[in-house]
Amino acid sequence: MLSKITFKANPLTLVGRQIDTGSIAPDFRVVDKDLNEAGLVDFKGKIKLISSFPSIDTPVCDLQVKEFNKKAASLSADIVVIGISKDLPFAQSRFCSLNEIKNEVIFSDYKYSSFGINYGLLIKELNLLARSVLIIDKNDILRYFKIVPELTQAVDYQEALGNLEAVLKSPNLIDKQGKVIRCIPCEGVVPALARAEIEKALSGLPGWEVIEDKKITKEFKFKDFIEAKYFLDLVALIAEEQGHHPTLTLIYNKLKITLTTHAAGGLTANDFIMAGIIDRLSA
Repeated sequence: MLSKITFKANPLTLVGRQIDTGSIAPDFRVVDKDLNEAGLVDFKGKIKLISSFPSIDTPVCDLQVKEFNKKAASLSADIVVIGISKDLPFAQSRFCSLNEIKNEVIFSDYKYSSFGINYGLLIKELNLLARSVLIIDKNDILRYFKIVPELTQAVDYQEALGNLEAVLKSPNLIDKQGKVIRCIPCEGVVPALARAEIEKALSGLPGWEVIEDKKITKEFKFKDFIEAKYFLDLVALIAEEQGHHPTLTLIYNKLKITLTTHAAGGLTANDFIMAGIIDRLSA
């Protein structure tokens, strides 16, 4: 997955979670033209073709929305075509009304940057979304993910639609990770993991240390305070969406993250899921 793209040959940095095809697609929070929140969960049971772009007021993005709207008219009812940018919902609404965009659902990521962060598509220097196409199947498995390396270039419509056809023909795919990648809310009495279980869970998480079999912690170091604070903000947004909140200690260019499950009085699978998500954040 790309971590760098260009804009007129000038390098830009993509930040957020590193997501691979074949994985369970993470949910996200965006808003519609009426400022109502929506997410992946609202399209359950559908094949989702998601098109992201920097700004609806640029020629390439204008064409991208119109082209996918036109293509959507002839697609199966099992497919929903979604466009996402960080344009304000009011601008999106005006554009859709003027251009009769009726077959594509348009959302804004302006409020939380949730879509951008969850899919590693947030452009750090511009606070805009990279241009990309994603295809997520009915079981919410990410089947296709293509980021355009140069921001001014168009997406490959033929390739995207060819992959969409392949998903229609082969709708079922098992998550290749074979595990849950979202924290599960704790209900009632939750047993803490035993030492052997902790050691096993920790084996795939380099740099994390166990404290008295009750907490795990890791220190992240950055070039300066601003970079450390930026990473803290990414972690905070993901943690809120996961419903699993770490202790975050920021000292100049160092961020110390500590995880535990208070309801269990120790460590649970959720702590290790959250640690894995944090490790796959790029800032």
